[in-house]
Amino acid sequence: MSSKRPAGPQDPPPSSPPSTDTSNSDNDSSSDFEATLQEKWGARGGPGPRPVPKRPRREPSEDGSSSEENVLYQAVMDGRVAIEVAVDEWLQGYKRDREPAFLELVNFIVRSCGCRGTVTLAMLREQQNTEIIQRLTETFSEDSSDYPLSLSTGPWRRFRASFGAVVTAVALRSRHAVLYDGFLLGGLTALLTSLADSQVRAFRHTATLAAMKLMMALVEVALGLSQRRDNTQRLYEAERGKSPPRRAPGKLEVLQETLRELQEQQEEMEAVMNAIFKGVFVHRYRDMVPDVRALCMEELGTWMCSFPASFLTDGHLKYLGWTLHDKQGEVRLRCVRALQGLYARRDTAAHMELFTGRFKARLVSMVQDKDPVVAVEVVKLLTVMLDTVAEALTEADCHRVYPAVFCSRRPLATAAGLFLYRSLLSPRHEGDTEPSPGSGDNRSFFRLLLTFFIESELHQHAAYLVDSLWDCAGTQLRDWDTAGGLLLEEAPEEALSDQQEKALVEILAASAKRAAGEGPPVGRGPPRKAPPKGRRAVTEQRSRLSLCLAPILPRLLAKFSADEEKVTPLLEVLSCFELSVYCTARLERPLEQALAQLQELVQKHTGPEVLGAASRALGALCDPRLPLRGRGELVRSRLGDLLGERCHRLLRV
Repeated sequence: MSSKRPAGPQDPPPSSPPSTDTSNSDNDSSSDFEATLQEKWGARGGPGPRPVPKRPRREPSEDGSSSEENVLYQAVMDGRVAIEVAVDEWLQGYKRDREPAFLELVNFIVRSCGCRGTVTLAMLREQQNTEIIQRLTETFSEDSSDYPLSLSTGPWRRFRASFGAVVTAVALRSRHAVLYDGFLLGGLTALLTSLADSQVRAFRHTATLAAMKLMMALVEVALGLSQRRDNTQRLYEAERGKSPPRRAPGKLEVLQETLRELQEQQEEMEAVMNAIFKGVFVHRYRDMVPDVRALCMEELGTWMCSFPASFLTDGHLKYLGWTLHDKQGEVRLRCVRALQGLYARRDTAAHMELFTGRFKARLVSMVQDKDPVVAVEVVKLLTVMLDTVAEALTEADCHRVYPAVFCSRRPLATAAGLFLYRSLLSPRHEGDTEPSPGSGDNRSFFRLLLTFFIESELHQHAAYLVDSLWDCAGTQLRDWDTAGGLLLEEAPEEALSDQQEKALVEILAASAKRAAGEGPPVGRGPPRKAPPKGRRAVTEQRSRLSLCLAPILPRLLAKFSADEEKVTPLLEVLSCFELSVYCTARLERPLEQALAQLQELVQKHTGPEVLGAASRALGALCDPRLPLRGRGELVRSRLGDLLGERCHRLLRV
């Protein structure tokens, strides 16, 4: 089994580095790397043990293995012992005798791979890591695809999290003592590097996860060292700045010695992090197993956000850019989410100018990614970029995102709606307040929306546009006072064109239907029954819709009575009203005017769309539960008589 991922049509472009063969054919280079680590981390005496009362340490048997169950592995498997307690007990044993304790840690990692083999003290003392792994491979089926990290059931997902927590705790809980003894960290890094280079998938996957979690812990340690060094440096400068009589020479010497120790420790941490990156990450980010590649990308993004001083460089960012071309959607998804975290912060986004210029085209093209989840996250990433690096997205880039508001997948359409709103409809600066309904400030919003809708040349899909914007711009879309005022505008310089009026009427009707509780348009999911709280909100919205539009609806019907394309959506709006407001709000006169317009429209038009909408509106006004239903029934009787007379006259002819 080769650990090299085969090339494919979505592999990185020629600018990316050639595929690295990371199978056991690299054992020579791995041995050199291990020798370098051993030379770097030669045995040195560590600090004295920190007493923590725990259970008695288990003694190793003659073959070097533990006479009892591995406490670390048992803590991960059954969860009855807290990870921190198990690691603290292990650390106490390490301080008493580090070789048997390190052997227990090695066997914990081996057991976590699903391997039944055991490493003995004799093997640990006499053999190289590559020889040990070869012995373990003989007891492991290379063709087996089942191992703890490959299983997705609940217990094994918890195992994965607990395994990473053990590795992290080993580094974090030893950072004040044994982490710098030259044995633990160097030996663990060398072991994980060799395991990650194995042909056995279980070894590679498990060792890569352990190495990534170890790196994350070391990043936290390095950050703590950096902060301590900065604080100590300030104390040193403050003490040195004092006048000679007030200066304490002994304190200066202590601070200077502390600075030297902190500097050495930080250099050691960065050396180990660099070794893990070059020895594990650089090989495994192109592993043939998608889970391994996804793991590497996720952790790389975390390192960059946590420790940008060391990892937010073009040399590290390029791996995220290259892996955007990965054939597996999950790997691309991890890359995009890592970039979301980086672009969300202005301080990190400012250092990504070169990356943005090189890979922006790829990100924009991923709006049409075949994996719908990836496409949604890419649009969210581009929306984040609007807030931090808006100048990087050109008008042409934005126009490649806008059409997604009309797509059938609602998550993608909603994400694209937010992008459209932020980039075109409401390009406000952070901290600005949102205009309130009826304030008149939404006139510019509606004009920008109409311009976009008309230029998109998808006029028959107003319901899809409104649905895409409903979550982010619902407040503006429900400003029916402003929309009605624009439709009734008489001033020539402010009046809308015929095309704009038609578009606004469609948008007004779509927003009214949505406010009245109508579900998403066709293709965007089945209609969902609103919960009781949601039903109350719908009732309130219908009441406000009625109070806003009922007084002006007769004027709108009269103005557009001759235009079938405009009057039909307006008649559908009448069906969305909470019709009881005609009585409770004393709107008898607007009701009579609306009924008169209904009667006139039925007499004037012959198109099925207008007549169908008129009949539905009149039927709603004749509902027996309405107090003023008699007026609707009177108009219905008149229309019946008129239509009957017309039919009789036509038959006579």
